[in-house]
Amino acid sequence: MYKINGYNRDQDDSKQLKSRRPTPIAHGGFDSTLEELYASVAAPALERGYNCLTFEGPGQGRVIRKQKIPFRYDGEKVVTSVVDYALTCKANEIDPNRIALMGMSMGGYLAARAAAFEHRVSACILNDGVYDGYDGVASSFPKSLLTAIENGDSEVVNMVLGIMMESDSSTRFNIKHGMWKAGVNTPFELIQQSKNYTIKGVVQDIKCPTLVLEAEKDDSFPGQPKKVYTMH
Repeated sequence: MYKINGYNRDQDDSKQLKSRRPTPIAHGGFDSTLEELYASVAAPALERGYNCLTFEGPGQGRVIRKQKIPFRYDGEKVVTSVVDYALTCKANEIDPNRIALMGMSMGGYLAARAAAFEHRVSACILNDGVYDGYDGVASSFPKSLLTAIENGDSEVVNMVLGIMMESDSSTRFNIKHGMWKAGVNTPFELIQQSKNYTIKGVVQDIKCPTLVLEAEKDDSFPGQPKKVYTMH
């Protein structure tokens, strides 16, 4: 038996692999955990003869719960370390020329950002495509709140979002969960930080073939997959 980041495949010692295997590297997004990637990515990859490496980065799963490391916008710094690790797994026979990167949900942003800088990635899957985090957050805000954000009026922003959180459970989850995972203390800080999560100015640096997916009736990043596709 050998293990790839928690996923096992039977290996007959008498039958050596003749070639290195292509390897998808997969990660989630805003509220993802490592375990949920098994059924959707890891198991199907292994069934098709690939290796599969999944991981939790800053702001995700055990990394935020146990290590207290919050989200960071520069996903390339994380993925570069993961690719470095993958290339040390000689026993797993990873083909360095066939490493794919897949990010799901908000991971669609993180993977796109990473692919723009980490050119050892030979293919990229954005499920979904995310162009700008702030635009996604602000798409459901009333105009008066957007004006307060633009004016830097933190008291008004915190007050209005506090009222919205009391009346809407989805808003309450997104804001409270987001503050915890981003390592900030107020809704205003969370909104301001979201402005860093953009691939504007770097999306054109993605050189590898990229599949941009768009979920039907997506209410988190409406219209953004098409924008990623167009700008890329």
